[in-house]
Amino acid sequence: MDSRNMEKALELYAALIMGEEVKQTSKEYGSLYEEYVQNAEVYDIVNTIIKKMNLNIYEYHDALFVTAGEGNRVFGYTNEELKRAMNLRLNKELYLCYYIMYEVILAFYQDSASYQFREYVKLEEIVEAVSTSFSVMLKDLSVYAMEELEENSFKTLALMWDELPAATREDQENVRASRASRLGYTKQVFKFLVAQKLFVELEERYYPTDRLKALAENYFEEYRGRIYELLGRSREDA
Repeated sequence: MDSRNMEKALELYAALIMGEEVKQTSKEYGSLYEEYVQNAEVYDIVNTIIKKMNLNIYEYHDALFVTAGEGNRVFGYTNEELKRAMNLRLNKELYLCYYIMYEVILAFYQDSASYQFREYVKLEEIVEAVSTSFSVMLKDLSVYAMEELEENSFKTLALMWDELPAATREDQENVRASRASRLGYTKQVFKFLVAQKLFVELEERYYPTDRLKALAENYFEEYRGRIYELLGRSREDA
């Protein structure tokens, strides 16, 4: 193994886990991107390290991105850490935010056969999408659950959402996001996504970054989970 290639691979790995923009046009990291795509040994070393550290590496529009693998306790978030980061108290609130995040992804990318990134999304659009999805679930919960626990989970989230007002006066006055309404929860989610460099907010419009696009595209290629199948079925039934 060439010591130079090992050094370049470690430099690239370090840049990626620090959240640096490793892309072809980067003045600082462009050469590392070229090493990855043109040097087979650097490519192999980086991917070996990534795999051993339970990370995923994605390439999108001449740029590289990494994300934590499932259950990664070093580079990922635990439920408790996410609750603190999003100012939540209860597990069901966190699960509701997970569901909102999923609807956010679906707004931009539904499957590999219908790649259709939009320019931006607004909070109200996501609130409506979540409401539509839950309304279908409430009509016939048995369609979506193979196990009792999962049925209870969907039922809890759907009923919780149904009981929330669409928006409070504070929401409408653009005050700090709270958990008092559907719009408030959606604001909390987007606040977190912006902090993770997945969206950029401009005049109440949320524009996806290349990082979000890379994660969304590759998610549906690698993790076609049951929740996606269930949500897809709900749209067909509707």
